[in-house]
Parts: sequence; structure tokens; C-alpha cells
Amino acid sequence: MFEIDIRSRKPIYEQLVDKMKELIMNEVLKPDEQLPSVRTLATELTINPNTIQKAYRELEIQGFIYSIKGKGSFVNPNHQIKDLEKIETVKKELEKVVLEALYLGIPAGEIIKLIQDLDQAKGGGGKQ
Repeated sequence: MFEIDIRSRKPIYEQLVDKMKELIMNEVLKPDEQLPSVRTLATELTINPNTIQKAYRELEIQGFIYSIKGKGSFVNPNHQIKDLEKIETVKKELEKVVLEALYLGIPAGEIIKLIQDLDQAKGGGGKQ
């Protein structure tokens, strides 16, 4: 289900959050689907249960999952609303970075090529 890079500079819980968000956004994990328990996932990945708990807590704060006491954690069917807010935030940040790159003299064509290369590497299909 997950591949964790223990050599990465990125903390393990952040890697988990990113992987879970990717699975949720790509609808590998369906709305209201139950996630593996903290203990099960910790055993499966051979990492500390506190790390899993921290990742689940972060996903809940971001609105990707919800928890039911005594039942577990589930995929939040309403995460798309948060996604729209996040998209607007990312667009504003991207606009600032692109303007800075243009100001520093990076040609627009080079920026566009970089975006296209990233899209290809990610396997994007030009979704808008």
C-alpha cells in the first residue's frame, strides 16, 4: 500500500500524509472507506504507531479523513471542498513564484517547458 523512504529528509509522517492524500485524491481509497488501524499499519510498515497516529491526525486536520471513537478512521467524502480551497492557495503561490522567476530573467518558454516536464513525469493528462 505504501512505500516509505527511510533515507529521505522528509519526515516519515509527512510521507504517509502525502501517500494517503494521493490515494484519496486518485480515489484508490473511496469515500467513507475505513483506513487500516494505527497498529495494523505500524506493523505492516514496521514504524512507530505514534508516527501513524501523527499522520492520521494531520490528515484529519486537513479534512481528508474523519475518526469515529472506537471504530477507526475513514476517508472523508467532503475532501473535495477543501481541495478547491487548496487549489486556490496553490495557484496564488504559483503566481508569485512565476512572477519572481520572470523578474529574475528566466524565459517564459523555459518555465512552461519545466511545467510540461513535471506534468509528464507525474503522468498528468493535462487535467484542468
